[in-house]
Amino acid sequence: MKNWLKPLYIQVLFAIAAGIALGTAAPEFAVQMKPLGDAFIKLIKMVIGPVVFCTVVSGIAGMQNMKQVGRVSGKALLYFETISTLALLIGLGAAHLLKPGASFNVDPSTLDANIVSSYAQKAQGQTISSFLLHIIPDTLVSAFTRGDMLQILLIAVLFGYALSLAGERGQPVFTLINALSRVFFGIMRIITKVAPIGAFGAIAFSIGHYGLASLLPQLKLIGVFYLSLLLFITIVLGGVARIAGFSLLRFIAHIKDELLIVFSTSSSEAALPALMNKLERLGCSRSVVGLVVPAGYSCNLDGTNLYMTMAVLFIAQATNTDLTLMQQLTLLAVAMLTSKGASGVAGAGFITLAATLSVVPTVPLSGMVLLLGIDRFMADGRAISNFIGNGVATIVISAWEKQLDRNQMKQTLDKTAQPVALDTDSVPI
Repeated sequence: MKNWLKPLYIQVLFAIAAGIALGTAAPEFAVQMKPLGDAFIKLIKMVIGPVVFCTVVSGIAGMQNMKQVGRVSGKALLYFETISTLALLIGLGAAHLLKPGASFNVDPSTLDANIVSSYAQKAQGQTISSFLLHIIPDTLVSAFTRGDMLQILLIAVLFGYALSLAGERGQPVFTLINALSRVFFGIMRIITKVAPIGAFGAIAFSIGHYGLASLLPQLKLIGVFYLSLLLFITIVLGGVARIAGFSLLRFIAHIKDELLIVFSTSSSEAALPALMNKLERLGCSRSVVGLVVPAGYSCNLDGTNLYMTMAVLFIAQATNTDLTLMQQLTLLAVAMLTSKGASGVAGAGFITLAATLSVVPTVPLSGMVLLLGIDRFMADGRAISNFIGNGVATIVISAWEKQLDRNQMKQTLDKTAQPVALDTDSVPI
């Protein structure tokens, strides 16, 4: 029995079940469990910056070829934009076909727009120039104190490039960075051991605060959203994985521990360092992992893209607002930008939605009120699909660059498929 409970995913599953039970039976007490989930997220975010910095610097400095850095970055951007566009189109198509908001008949004047005004204010000024300027931090330290992924990535790329130019003189620094990387991943292993406690607190708060009953009015939207995500993951990501030569299902089994953490906390960042480590163990080049994963967390948000187009059309349908073809095409273009412009901001899903609605003024911003009660539950789907999408992207780019050890990947995925419980004390996270 003791060995059966040892795998991390089993512990997290029990924690999620316990959180749901407590939230249902004693909602007021369950709400008080929120600090447990918040503390776990803060612990993870505490080391994300250093982990990404060390991994990217080590990968670039070890390349000794900056042309490869540019080539990997270009291929990653092309892949991100292609897959993100497909996600936007699937969200748009599903909303048109299944019409989740068709029966609401809501009068926009009866909705209180002040409730969502804070999200609208944060969304103001989301332009291409502001997004590009935001990538540059005020200071080297501020990027780490804010935990801004793109800013940290920029610093790491510049640092890694400068270190590669230093040659032998930079070797002591290179050795130090590698040593620090092992230390930070060691800290991650320690933090991950308390993941079940964080999962319990996050789920208990969500169920206790919002209640399962809050899902009922918008149950059709939730169902359509998750069905669309399932189709996107199985057809689009599954097809990409097949072309790249690996099984998506086995890859998902390989990262099941991390997926449960992401599900329970609604944050894909909660498992970012663990994903990077597992992708390296899968056979992906350290340099490709260091570049693609952090960039993907800001530029490859498949679930968020799908959610935005579906949410806008849901509000339009619920308020009986007609959108022309040109307005819908504009929606797709703007959503591609806003999904990146608000990355790393608290409540990013709602902020990006507000930014997108501001460009299509015929859809009332006050309609976002209809999504407030269920957004926390839809955030789980966004986070999971974003997480899986970034893992698949890294493997694909590694294969594209011929930086993927296919024998190691096959052995690792075959081992994952075997019904053998893993010892989390001996397996690095």
